[in-house]
Amino acid sequence: MIISFLYIILAILGLSFLIFIHELGHYFMARRVGMRVETFSIGFGKPIYTWVHDGVKWQIGWLLFGGYVKIAGMDTTDERDPYEVKDGFFGQKPLDRIKVLFMGPLVNIVFAIIVFALLWLMGGRDKNFSEYTHKIGWIDPNSELALKGVKPGDEITAYGSQVFQTAKDHLYAPTIAQGNIEVKGNKVDLLSKQKTPFSYVVKTYSHPSSLDKDLQTVGVLQPASYILYDRLPNGQDNPLPEGSPMQDSGIQYGDRIVWMNGETIYSTLQLNHVLNDSKALATVQRGKDVILRRVPRVKVEELKLDSEVKEELVDWQFEAHLNGVKFTSLYTFPYNMNNEGVIEGRVKFIDQESENEAFPNHALSNVEIPLESGDKILAIDGIPVKRSFEILQNLQQPHVNIVVERDPKLSQIDTWQKADDDFDAQYDARDLENITSQIGLAKKGNISSGNLYFLNPISPKTRTEFKLSPESQQMLVSQLKEQKREIEKIEDPAKKAHALTQIESRDRQLLIGLPLQDQKVLYNPGPFTLFGKVFEEIWNTLSALLTGSLNPKWMSGPVGIVQAAYDYSMVSMKEGLFLLGMISLNLGILNLLPLPVLDGGTICFCIYEMITGQRLKSKTLEKLILPFAFILICFFIFLTYNDLARILKGFFQ
Repeated sequence: MIISFLYIILAILGLSFLIFIHELGHYFMARRVGMRVETFSIGFGKPIYTWVHDGVKWQIGWLLFGGYVKIAGMDTTDERDPYEVKDGFFGQKPLDRIKVLFMGPLVNIVFAIIVFALLWLMGGRDKNFSEYTHKIGWIDPNSELALKGVKPGDEITAYGSQVFQTAKDHLYAPTIAQGNIEVKGNKVDLLSKQKTPFSYVVKTYSHPSSLDKDLQTVGVLQPASYILYDRLPNGQDNPLPEGSPMQDSGIQYGDRIVWMNGETIYSTLQLNHVLNDSKALATVQRGKDVILRRVPRVKVEELKLDSEVKEELVDWQFEAHLNGVKFTSLYTFPYNMNNEGVIEGRVKFIDQESENEAFPNHALSNVEIPLESGDKILAIDGIPVKRSFEILQNLQQPHVNIVVERDPKLSQIDTWQKADDDFDAQYDARDLENITSQIGLAKKGNISSGNLYFLNPISPKTRTEFKLSPESQQMLVSQLKEQKREIEKIEDPAKKAHALTQIESRDRQLLIGLPLQDQKVLYNPGPFTLFGKVFEEIWNTLSALLTGSLNPKWMSGPVGIVQAAYDYSMVSMKEGLFLLGMISLNLGILNLLPLPVLDGGTICFCIYEMITGQRLKSKTLEKLILPFAFILICFFIFLTYNDLARILKGFFQ
């Protein structure tokens, strides 16, 4: 608690320092061009300490956030004509005033460059692979991109005219577009590593996992990441949770999950989808070939069964010793099968929507393609079967098959430029094919190929089956209540119903009980490259704000900036330093905007005077500045309200 409080104080002091050097720039240039500086205040509010140096009153305000420089003649409410104060601000020629006004933002911009250069000299920052990868980790199966064949493992290279830079672009670009947007990228073949460029114009839509309809997506819901189980970043042990299904799996520190139940895994969202989409992994003989298919596990009560099929299922239930299970609650496949597990055809669903979900028109991968008549099921979730009652027996409890990469190279940190290529090159896809082709074929002993290893199959658990402390249980209950309160605010009935369904199914969610991490990559662009990236982000944000495509509530005010500074500094000193440079650049650029209350607005007044030779009267200046000052104050209050709302919401969750 004390350490957190100290970091908050440091964050506030860091931001105050940026404003201090901004005002120091004004002070230095004002003295240089012969203006009389009356007061230099560090902070706002009633002074708690003052002193006079070189004719300037220096003071420290009780609110150590910001500061100001008061130059003679700048008070437009004074009865005197400010242009008559010869050693004042308006008493100097317009060019000198521009120098004074420009020096504050310039100091912030130069300071940002110095910070970025320092980070570069320090060797850059360690960032998560997922922050800068072009690779897709999970895509909405119902999105236009998915229907066009874009899948996890493919790459995004640009949104519209903006080249892809960070994972934030997956949210930022669609939210800004608010309509059709061109998505460019590469479809990647896992086996050959061949990349095929694509370019599709798709419509943005509300992000399915967000309660805020303003947050848009094109379907890319998560970037790719390394799914690693390893020691904690500080080198300490990272034990499996009590009762974790992974305890007997054979997993080791440094293992990376690359495959699960038929799917190559690229992200935690995809992993959770594979765990919870109620599909079983079937090893299937089709003619002379043996293939893997993910087949829907559905309850009997969802299917339209004729009397003959019902009788067969009752017989299989008896043979499988499942008499204690209610018949309608049995899990089965939506196919007719003979006693030897050979597919004879599909079974109809009672609900058409459930049937469409089980047999979608578009499969996200080959392993999702439905079974065909004549297919013979050889194994369920890696467990060999010979008769249909064994299929029924093994469908009642899901099992998970996992392949991991086990390689010392995983501990090596690559640069962000090479990370995508290395992500694909870490293992040979032919080794993965070699392992998965043996699943369910009754081969004994550990299965491995190259640096890939097949773990012992596990049975996942629901969230409620894990032992939780009373404190953790209470926290989960509080989270659930708060989430339901937020859902009640949703006006769209369909979206509200969907959100409630997700919340209610949360406790039934299957987990493997594995604390996962991402791989670190070295992010160290040159100082001017980093400057350009941050500047472009600022420019795009301002453009979107002015055009109305970005809701101002997504921006941060003073409280949000302090919160961000605190969060960054808690990660590492370098992250805190980067944020300081980024805020400094923002401060410099924003102050150059041509608004009367900002430095840029006053610069415009000076340029007008230089061109026309006419001076603006003090009353005119006052009429121009005061309304914008009022608007700016209201805007800051609005941002502060949203900052506090976000922080309090996160606190109660």
